[in-house]
Formats: sequence, structure tokens, C-alpha cells
Amino acid sequence: MPDTSTAAAVREPRPTRPPYPVPDRAEIEVFRAFLTAHSRITKKLEAALLAEHQMSLAAFDVFAQLHESPGHCLRMTELSEAVLLSRSGVTRLVERLEQEGLVRRGRATCDGRGVTATLTELGLARFHAAVVTQLRGIGEHFASRLTTVELAALGLICGELASGPTS
Repeated sequence: MPDTSTAAAVREPRPTRPPYPVPDRAEIEVFRAFLTAHSRITKKLEAALLAEHQMSLAAFDVFAQLHESPGHCLRMTELSEAVLLSRSGVTRLVERLEQEGLVRRGRATCDGRGVTATLTELGLARFHAAVVTQLRGIGEHFASRLTTVELAALGLICGELASGPTS
């Protein structure tokens, strides 16, 4: 008679269900298509910005966030939350833009503790020139490829995904 205590010790554990919904093949394919589309479009947008303005897409994003803010100024913490970069990535980028005279860093006037980034006149001029390229690229590689109904649906979908849990 076999030793059951040894057999029990080597027995495979029962598979457990993960504590999250497991995507099926179709859902994975849609997700991959979403990532591929995003990657291809952003590469084309960045290539045009680099070729025409020697500006990365990340720098354009920083300029856009500052441009849309009152006084073209944001606290660095707010800026890092608004752009698609890490805090350290934003800090390094803003330091480089400051060295080029495109952004000015300073102390927050309300409490003197926070650090702000503000677009300079030169930065504003560079941003205005780059906007033309960016809008052309968005139109060419994104908006013109979808119908009005598809754009509305995608807007709702992306809004839902963006407002979901972040952790």
C-alpha cells in the first residue's frame, strides 16, 4: 500500500481563480490593437514635432499643460500629474527647457514652498509654432480616420478608462 502522506505532500495545489476578471482572447486582441494604435500615432506625432521643431512629444505636452493654465504657470507637482511622465522625468525635462530659456522655474507665490514652472515668451512662441504641426498630425493620423460617431464613441470609452481606478 503506497504511503499516502508522501502522495499528499506532492499533490498539486488546486488552481484558484485570480481576484480580477481574466480577459478572453477577443478582449486581449482589442487591448493590443489599442496599444498598437496609440504607439503608432504618438510615434508619427513625435517624428513630425522633432523634424519641424526639434521638440519631443513630452516637451509639447509640458508646453500645452502650461499654456492652458492661468498665467501659463503650474506647480511642478500639478504638472507631473497632468503629463504622461514620472515626477523625475518632468523635473529633468523642465530643467532642460529652462536651460533653453523656454520655461522659468520659481517659488510658488502663495506659500513659497512649492516650485512652479512658467512658460517664457520664447517658450510660448515655440509652442505656438509647434501647435500647427501637432494639429495637422492629429487630423491626419487620428481624426480623419474615424467618423463622427466613432470619435464620439471613442471619446466616451477613453473617458471611462481614464476615470477608472488608478491603483
